[in-house]
Amino acid sequence: MKKILITGGAGFIGSHVVRRFVKKYPNYQIYNLDALTYAGNLENISDIEKEANYTFVKGDITDEVFINQLFQDHQFEGVIHLAAESHVDRSIEDPLSFVKTNVFGTMILLNAAKNQWKDNYEGKRFYHVSTDEVYGSLGATGLFTETTAYDPNSPYSASKASSDHFVRAYGETYGLPYVITNCSNNYGPNHFPEKLIPLFINNIIQNKPLPVYGDGNYTRDWLFVKDHAVAIDLVFHEGRNHQTYNIGGFNEWKNIDLVKVLCRIMDDKLGRAPGTSLELITYVKDRPGHDLRYAIDANKINTELGWTPSVTFEQGLAITIDWYLKNTDWLDHVTSGDYEKYYEKMYS
Repeated sequence: MKKILITGGAGFIGSHVVRRFVKKYPNYQIYNLDALTYAGNLENISDIEKEANYTFVKGDITDEVFINQLFQDHQFEGVIHLAAESHVDRSIEDPLSFVKTNVFGTMILLNAAKNQWKDNYEGKRFYHVSTDEVYGSLGATGLFTETTAYDPNSPYSASKASSDHFVRAYGETYGLPYVITNCSNNYGPNHFPEKLIPLFINNIIQNKPLPVYGDGNYTRDWLFVKDHAVAIDLVFHEGRNHQTYNIGGFNEWKNIDLVKVLCRIMDDKLGRAPGTSLELITYVKDRPGHDLRYAIDANKINTELGWTPSVTFEQGLAITIDWYLKNTDWLDHVTSGDYEKYYEKMYS
């Protein structure tokens, strides 16, 4: 059986990737490596935990001895690297932890793969999952392409940009077979409620304020997480070595417009009077280094691999809201303890 290591597979995007690979490829043995920090939750993948081709491994990608032993024990033929610290607000509070996980952790994985595969790169692949934030901020027009110069503006995006560069360097210096994808904002089921959409869904349920940064005109491109998992599957199997593919939803929204749509749908789902949730919108002090606009040109992956989003934003948002309303126990579990303390610190 082909052995594939997926890092961060108990997190939001990672859990959807792990589920897809376990179910679609019974001839693969999928190893899910996750440190189970605040955003890693085994409940995200409880439906596949007993599958014969699935193995969970608890561990930290920054533990060099552990990672080297893991590679030696299992002789992985592919790595899909999603494990990362990913929240910009947290990176502003604690930038060094982002450097440790996103840069140092990626380096340890690269070294382990290089050392194991050095005698035979045939059939091997290191897939690094990155973000559109490495490109910095766009003005009112234009799109990020695979050749857009890097211009990160937050500790988070700087750490991801650095890890991207190291992956490319290992390809050029050692011949390591790699692919990189830079993706726009994801949304969907199992998203830890610190990012905008799940945070606001949970707050509307709880009748809590909806904290909108600045004037709310920051613009993002949104992609349904299951469509991202399909794209990762395609790039891993069919993408060209030493290539970058941008993955976007062709779906730009200003934050305030998105919040208003979310409020309207939530009022309808909860049986509340129209406009009820709009009253929860609260404008808060902007965060430092806040990028104005992200927008992805995903024509390369569309042209080369035939990938395109399968749902509209309204369809994906309705699916997402329904999932949270049906999984209130999951929400209760992840919104206790340290998360509550962090929420008060960031948004009170």
